[in-house]
Amino acid sequence: MTKYEAIPGSEVYSALKDQSSIILACNPRINIGILDGLFEAAKKMNSVIILELAKSECNLSGGYTGLTPEMFAKNVKEAAERADWPWFIIHGDHLTMKKVPEDANEVKELILSQIKNGYSSFAIDASFLFNHEGKNAREELEKNIEFTTEIAHFIKSNMKGKEFGLEVEVGEIGKKDEHGLVLTTVDEAVTFINALKENDVHPNLLAIANGSSHGQIFDDAGNPIEQISINIPRTIEIAKAIDKFGVRIAQHGITGTPISLIATEFPKGNVLLKGNVGTYWMLIAWDVLKVFQPDLYKKIWDWVINFKQSKEKLIQVFGKNSKYAIKQYFDNINAVDEDTQEALKAIAYSEGLKFLKAFNSKDTVKHLKR
Repeated sequence: MTKYEAIPGSEVYSALKDQSSIILACNPRINIGILDGLFEAAKKMNSVIILELAKSECNLSGGYTGLTPEMFAKNVKEAAERADWPWFIIHGDHLTMKKVPEDANEVKELILSQIKNGYSSFAIDASFLFNHEGKNAREELEKNIEFTTEIAHFIKSNMKGKEFGLEVEVGEIGKKDEHGLVLTTVDEAVTFINALKENDVHPNLLAIANGSSHGQIFDDAGNPIEQISINIPRTIEIAKAIDKFGVRIAQHGITGTPISLIATEFPKGNVLLKGNVGTYWMLIAWDVLKVFQPDLYKKIWDWVINFKQSKEKLIQVFGKNSKYAIKQYFDNINAVDEDTQEALKAIAYSEGLKFLKAFNSKDTVKHLKR
């Protein structure tokens, strides 16, 4: 039994929903060193922090990181104890359903493990269940509403009276059509949240498609580029429309967005309340391994290039697919020496401080202490 347990997400989201800050939510696919650095950064900034992994990253069979909910929760709580920092949420990110009811049953099994291991917040993602033949937003979102409702009630029933945070999603993040990135409309957002409220589902957060993409993005030549495609006016428009429901926006796909843009242009608090940074922590871990563990890094690089045969530029192939090597080299990565661990911790600490500053997250804990 560890010293600290995760704070209920609902408690944090309610306390901060009208503050001018964004809660940093990190998907640390590589835990060693990175978790310690993030917790130390949160402690330095007196900030609450969210640690999360998606169903694809962390599930009952280890996802593509090799981590199960039990392993991830244990690692998070032990890092919290080492840092002596109790102000954290463990969040089940992207509980995704594309094929129902099969995926819904799989998600329920995963949620039971997450609850057992102390997760305190959950993100239901049924955004792929979109009816293109629907005559209006309600018909288009019917399956999303149905299965989001089913899973939300399942979580509530199995939490057995414990408070928890709830994030839901409308609009497939990163989806494109012939005109470019598809954005969630105000009508879709309002229809979705209103329907959930009618079904006695009361989310704290709504993830929307607002121009971001998960992971790195690349130009036509295969070079990594900054992400500056987040549509802030649409985001504000949706936030204003759902404010009457007490719901705030969860911003996904922040990796690649310039920190200066986040600091100066991102609307905080009563618009964006949660900001997901995922791939970034993996990329900085690779940078450390390049220097401190060059032989291991070369093995990972070679495995990725051979794993994903592609005509794309090698850096693009690696950038898109290196996440799959984490499970393949799980034991090697988690056996790195003390110097490497310290370097991982140091870079996560430094980058964590920058994100917390840009998110205006300093002293958010003051709003949680009673």
